[in-house]
Amino acid sequence: MSRVDLEISRRSFLKSGFALGGLSTLRGKGGLSRFAARAPWYRQGEIKTTYGVCDMCPWKCGIVVHSVGGVAKKIDGNPLDPKSRGMLCARGQAGISFAEDPDRLRAPMVRTGDRGQGRFREVSWTEALDESAARILEIRDRYGEESLAIFGHTGGEFWFTDYFAQAWGTPNAAKPSSSLCLSPRDEASILTTGFPVGGHEPVDWSGLECLTLIGSHIGEDARNTLMQDFADGRARGMRAIVVDPRFSSVAAKADVWLPIKPGTDTALLLAWMNVMIGEGLYDADFVDSWTEGFDRLAAHVAEFSPEWAGPITDLDASQIRDTARLMAEHRPRSVIMPGRHVTWYGNDTQRMRAVLSINALLGAYGREGGLYFNKEPYIEAYPHPPFAVTGSSGGCSAEPGETSSELPLGPTGKARADGARKTFLRGPTALQELIAPMISGDPYPIKGLIVYGTNLLNSVPNPERTKQALRELDFVLAIDVLPQEHVAWADVVLPEASCLERYDELSVMSHKTPFIALREPAIEPMYDTKPGWWMARELGIRVGLDAFFRWESIEEYLDKRLLSISSSIEKLRAAGGVIVQQGKPYLSDFEGESPFPTPSGKIELYSAALAEAGLDPLPVYEPVEEPPAGYYRLLYGRHPVHTFAKTQNTPVLNELYPENELWVNAASAREGGWSDGDYAWLENQDGARSGPIRIKATERIRPDAVFMVHGFGQDAPGLRRANRRGASDTKLQTRYRLDPVSGGAGMRNNFVRLLSEV
Repeated sequence: MSRVDLEISRRSFLKSGFALGGLSTLRGKGGLSRFAARAPWYRQGEIKTTYGVCDMCPWKCGIVVHSVGGVAKKIDGNPLDPKSRGMLCARGQAGISFAEDPDRLRAPMVRTGDRGQGRFREVSWTEALDESAARILEIRDRYGEESLAIFGHTGGEFWFTDYFAQAWGTPNAAKPSSSLCLSPRDEASILTTGFPVGGHEPVDWSGLECLTLIGSHIGEDARNTLMQDFADGRARGMRAIVVDPRFSSVAAKADVWLPIKPGTDTALLLAWMNVMIGEGLYDADFVDSWTEGFDRLAAHVAEFSPEWAGPITDLDASQIRDTARLMAEHRPRSVIMPGRHVTWYGNDTQRMRAVLSINALLGAYGREGGLYFNKEPYIEAYPHPPFAVTGSSGGCSAEPGETSSELPLGPTGKARADGARKTFLRGPTALQELIAPMISGDPYPIKGLIVYGTNLLNSVPNPERTKQALRELDFVLAIDVLPQEHVAWADVVLPEASCLERYDELSVMSHKTPFIALREPAIEPMYDTKPGWWMARELGIRVGLDAFFRWESIEEYLDKRLLSISSSIEKLRAAGGVIVQQGKPYLSDFEGESPFPTPSGKIELYSAALAEAGLDPLPVYEPVEEPPAGYYRLLYGRHPVHTFAKTQNTPVLNELYPENELWVNAASAREGGWSDGDYAWLENQDGARSGPIRIKATERIRPDAVFMVHGFGQDAPGLRRANRRGASDTKLQTRYRLDPVSGGAGMRNNFVRLLSEV
């Protein structure tokens, strides 16, 4: 069993005592001190107000933090921020609880036992960084720059997966937000419209009349802005169609719920296009002016009628026809929201191409109430020498270091080790495809790994394969706030300051009104922790990247960037932490010029690029494998108070939802002899097991599938609240299907059965 022994030295204990000001003895269950019973926190001393960007999920809402006496007391949404608009979800409100988690990593550590045992000794920052630099240089000298891989997630990933990786010269930098989440959507959008969807889905909510959601769980996914927009839309009469095998929270608030058979979404989309085109319900003027390949699309979908799709999707043909008409009735103020987590079955880029094609048929692009055009804010990068490689990692927002569909080469002429030309056509480096070269050395060895903020064993499918890869590596560096499960496998551990305790790169957000937001520290770093930018700089200088880290402080770095827009940290702070610029969100703003940077300058319904690569130029439905007898398809998703596998140990969020449940159709549960509230172990088709997990017997899910919230079932003794609570969907994902276009990992091809014991 993997574990992490966090022995706290006298030095780090004393430092944490000063930083917390005795909070461990004063704070009660609700996070308020006993003194607060006599006087509220805002009367306990001078209030310091700082501005930041929430890091509790990737949505990056603007926040205002109030602290007293060096202790953060309250977090509010920044009313000037276009995303938060003064509001926050439960996760954002729990930022203080996350920072004050008593299980946090407290000091740099070096491994003393075998990998996976989690045995470490505390060391100084100098020793930890010197050791890391020496090991990285040793790997480079023996195998080349490409032999170092860097994985990153959460707010500070830029410093490692973008800046450090590109300066170092490794194309093997990757983020789970790409190949395990967004890449099929964004590559489909690039192929179709010439630009990615971006970190903020560009739905023009204020005028939207009909919203269609396919596997998007507004409310459960808890994207702050989307919850506000959906509620406002429904309040003014917006229609809502939800397609989902599960009666989700948002399905309960929709006009129409289509309980589709899992894996058949593309068949439904083709049938919707059949109805819109066959009945002349599409926006003919828009299609004629702004699309390419309509005739080919029309001929392609002619045979895919609702009567054809009905038996495949397990939906009535009349439902399919009626919902297509409902969407078309409200065009162009009608859209299918692109969604975020779209790596489902392995043909996901084609499914997303179908979604985008329907939005084009509805004439939604660049129209009020449809889909506006995101624009990236103008600001110059910090000046630095040319990077050795560029754009290899990808991501989910318009941070510095844009995604690239080109295949980057390392300084020795080697391609990135995911072998993009052999396994998938385009897209950023696929994180899961870097695991195999760590084991096999093919096409070349990857011998070192930096893991920043990525819960590796609870995000990448087939974690046993990942453990095998970790055993084969020469060096593993883990940078995190918490002792997540993979930390036990590191050689060196660097504890990061939380987002309330650090400056970070500017949040440069593409949006209808593009904006730039500041993250500044509200309190001093607790324990012996440091911000990510400081670690990247110190490590970079030690490995010979001095020319890329010429600034002496983060304030100098940020002020240099802000100077390009005649601003500064001081001015940005005085402006409320946000600078909002102007965009060009509608077609009319382009005065007849094309906003679509495709070869044709139009929305390409037929993709010549895919045809040239020998792939389907038009969306095609491909049947997926059926569950074996006695098994259910494993579906997974989010919960409104948790983010991936990050927040399960956060005290106030753990109290709200301490363990996940397994949604099982009530009739299926009865047939199997299970009752609501029973605990079961789950075993997948390959014999992998996880659990026990409490059964939620419900009519709200189809009988051929089960559902659980992602991120639980962690084997991390250092996380005393989260350890071994519930079951892990990742540990049951021993198989995935690689998307041939984008490299996304289709993970809903796993099946489970229920066992009473193991």
